[in-house]
Amino acid sequence: MGEKVVAGGFELSDRQRYRRKLQQCLESLGRLLAEERFDRPKNLIGLEIELNLAGADGLPRMMNTEVLERIASQDFQTELGMFNLEVNIVPHRLGGRVFDQLAEELRTGLGYAHRKAHEVGAGIVMIGILPTLTQDDLVTANLSDVERYTMLNEQIVAARGEAFELDIAGVERLSCSSASIAPEAACTSVQLHLQVTPDRFADVWNAAQAVAAVQIAVGANSPFLFGKELWRESRPPLFQQATDTRPPELQAQGVRPRTWFGERWVDSAYDLFEENLRFFPALLPICDDEEEPLRVMDDGGVPELQELILHNGTVYRWNRPVYAVADGVPHLRVENRVLPAGPTVTDVIANAAFYYGLVRALAEESRPVWTRLPFTTAAENFDTACRHGIEAEVQWPRPGRAGGLTQVPVVKLVRDELLPLAAAGLDAWNIEPADRDFYLGVIEERCKRRMNGASWQSETFHRALDAGLGRDAALAATTRRYSELMHKGEPVHTWPVGFPGQGG
Repeated sequence: MGEKVVAGGFELSDRQRYRRKLQQCLESLGRLLAEERFDRPKNLIGLEIELNLAGADGLPRMMNTEVLERIASQDFQTELGMFNLEVNIVPHRLGGRVFDQLAEELRTGLGYAHRKAHEVGAGIVMIGILPTLTQDDLVTANLSDVERYTMLNEQIVAARGEAFELDIAGVERLSCSSASIAPEAACTSVQLHLQVTPDRFADVWNAAQAVAAVQIAVGANSPFLFGKELWRESRPPLFQQATDTRPPELQAQGVRPRTWFGERWVDSAYDLFEENLRFFPALLPICDDEEEPLRVMDDGGVPELQELILHNGTVYRWNRPVYAVADGVPHLRVENRVLPAGPTVTDVIANAAFYYGLVRALAEESRPVWTRLPFTTAAENFDTACRHGIEAEVQWPRPGRAGGLTQVPVVKLVRDELLPLAAAGLDAWNIEPADRDFYLGVIEERCKRRMNGASWQSETFHRALDAGLGRDAALAATTRRYSELMHKGEPVHTWPVGFPGQGG
């Protein structure tokens, strides 16, 4: 017939070609694993934080291009929305005073970025969801002017074929629709990377999945969206619904969403990459014409597997497998995407210390928690923690060998069982005891006071309402006060609730 048929900017043959290339990548990954070609342990960690831009009035500023021009650092990059930035900290080796080093680098970098943003009437706010965002802010016109984001939006919209329905019932209920994936940009997170050997990957990933609910509960920082008070951590339901390629009929059939907790414990990193190919159609079927991965393998080389990496980046697992090549040697990472940004640098580093210590200890237990915790229960715990934050109660294996599950408040589970495990894990990483005690102490104090970013935001917002402010004014006042305290840097459990002169 001879015609070129184009669907959403790609020829129909592109997806078939891309699928074949993905299968070659997966086969190459399997061979690399079987041949034990991966990097040796280096105990390397990495940190990425997504940020918001807001003005002195607490309202979002759509000006990441202008701010990035002034920052002029490769450590800062665009993110999906024009009111977003991302900061990347270079990899560090776990051990010694690494957490204090990370904290100092973050304070320096964020302080510099904030000063540069201030030059154009904006500022850096590190928060899960900016409370003052409105539906009018999260539209296609406010997506960053980056080709990848444009293509991703076009492909997700084309796959869905209709508007995205947002329906989140929490303290209040939000029900609205969007013509694009722009609402996803409201979700700003912290991503914690841990390089692991293939033999350790499954244990670390399983451990991370098991404790995702606890991370959310103690670190929740996203109670508001579009003027409504929803879940204590509203990012996960928002992210799932804003990227959902499934119309209602496919949802009814049980088709998996692209933002996904998962459905089973794994035995290998290969399991996750294989699931991504088996369950999820390509959104961006862009092939690397320069590399034939199987031929590279036959020649004794290391393939980049660009198609596999690209596809993996469009499946939004809360704990994501990462394949990368550095200095000609492949490695694997677990990317933990659970946590919201903020509130302060100290809180972010405390969350990181808790996570890295806990997964190390749980991954090395003789009776791993995931052998005693059904995966469906871990997923239910995650949902419960998102809804209720630091007040959540979760199902957890009974201590000792009695077996079975018990329902326990997260704050009790953390203080009685998980903090000692995290401390042992940090000791195994050879973290300086003073740093271990300081950062885990932040988590303990949050639990004692039942105060995290989400609970502070909610209580302060209601204080503003009680003082006679309207809803929009109360959200803006809460955001301004949050930003002020965030930049002072004391951890959120020490923040006074409300506003100066109100008491608290």
